[in-house]
Amino acid sequence: MDKKASVYVNDNLAGYLIQTDSEYIFQYEERYFSDANKPAISLTFPKSQMEYHSKYLFPFFFGLLSEGDMKLLQCRKLGIDENDHFTRLLKTAQNTIGAVQIKEAI
Repeated sequence: MDKKASVYVNDNLAGYLIQTDSEYIFQYEERYFSDANKPAISLTFPKSQMEYHSKYLFPFFFGLLSEGDMKLLQCRKLGIDENDHFTRLLKTAQNTIGAVQIKEAI
């Protein structure tokens, strides 16, 4: 079963990150893409109507995850498998220091 996350930039829905059984997919949301005043979420994801595909969680999103002791603490407290990067992203990247936030898509 696919998992889907909403990706926000400065509280604006920018796109969707999807985990399938075999890959990860990122695609910009149409209204965000069409607004020339809205920036790309990162240099590695230039605004494009194409989907981005990867066998692994994209480094940009992986970089939003905690490491070391904080990773262990979060996984234990939230009951998340340490290797389930997508669930970790959904549960811990809602209040980031930067402009990007990840929320579970409804």
